[in-house]
Amino acid sequence: MRISARGNQFLIEGEAAASASTAALLKHLYAELCQGVALTPESLHLQLQQADMESMTGDEGEGTDTRVEALQVIRTRRGSIKPRGRNQQGYVRSIQNCDINFGIGPAGTGKTYLAVACAVEALLEEKVRRILLVRPAVEAGEKLGYLPGDLAQKVDPYLRPLYDALYEMLGFEIVSKYIERNIIEVAPLAFMRGRTLNHSFIILDEAQNTTREQMKMFLTRIGFGSTAVITGDATQIDLPKGIQSGLTHAANILEDVRGIGFTWFANKDVVRHPLVQRIVAAYDSHDGQTASLDKSKR
Repeated sequence: MRISARGNQFLIEGEAAASASTAALLKHLYAELCQGVALTPESLHLQLQQADMESMTGDEGEGTDTRVEALQVIRTRRGSIKPRGRNQQGYVRSIQNCDINFGIGPAGTGKTYLAVACAVEALLEEKVRRILLVRPAVEAGEKLGYLPGDLAQKVDPYLRPLYDALYEMLGFEIVSKYIERNIIEVAPLAFMRGRTLNHSFIILDEAQNTTREQMKMFLTRIGFGSTAVITGDATQIDLPKGIQSGLTHAANILEDVRGIGFTWFANKDVVRHPLVQRIVAAYDSHDGQTASLDKSKR
């Protein structure tokens, strides 16, 4: 493909489908600039990545706008967040329409960040009364016993990505005030037993490290007026060998249950630095080759 420009006029030469996709992308970037949206290297990378993802789906057509229509943005106190790409858009739509949602896929696909954004929006619009951030207390290569404090305090550092997202969307002072008033609660998964959570937005992060029993316990805590989002990466399970992940087990038996939403993210959905996408792909390729070698030795 070849692109030449004279002033604000562009000439695109190449295959019809690729040319149509490129033209749509340029029009979209121009429209955003006209609306005062800053064009940064990071935002341009995300736009190019999204255009590439859409072209791989085969939905483009000659002379048509191949861009996915963006959902209404997620409103938070400190700005608006727009899901990018079909999977992120479908994920947010699922969270808005289903009481229980699973977001499964590799790091960097926006699973946790968008879940927090939806939780903040629901709280600000008074659709829920509080936000609960939950995580299984599983040691990921390091011993929790060496950390100071009780179990909640030991798990607290592992929830840092959730805190960071909350600070970005609400501000440090408001988050601190909400935590003091239990409007935002942070709890290890073990502390959920025996509770019924009404009018709450619950996020279970790192769900690949739940057991089957823990996942069932968590899912049956959901009360009236509540939304639950379960996020995890099935390739990063830290459970002892021989114990099945509650996340993969739930995906096998609940995917067709009405009222439960599933969004499956892949390497192409990674929206961090482009190197992150290549790193994830390289590890997946290596793991696949290792598995093949192990089978051949048997």
